[in-house]
Amino acid sequence: MVMKTEKLTISLPKDLLTLTDKIAEEKGISRSKVVYTCLLEMAKQRFREEMEEGYRVMAEENKQLARMAFEAQRKVVPAWE
Repeated sequence: MVMKTEKLTISLPKDLLTLTDKIAEEKGISRSKVVYTCLLEMAKQRFREEMEEGYRVMAEENKQLARMAFEAQRKVVPAWE
């Protein structure tokens, strides 16, 4: 799959640029690939966090629906005594 790319100019503190260059050399990749990989990982983490929040919201909604269903059932079905 061919991705369309765009140029981006960024400014980094010297120590972060040095780290970027070390990672690029160790991995045998370009600076751009280092930045791309970091951003991709951040995007994945963000997606995971959004999914987790969505599951938490849905769990709360499901609990509320279950409470409502039990209340309705209690009104319709006589108690077993």
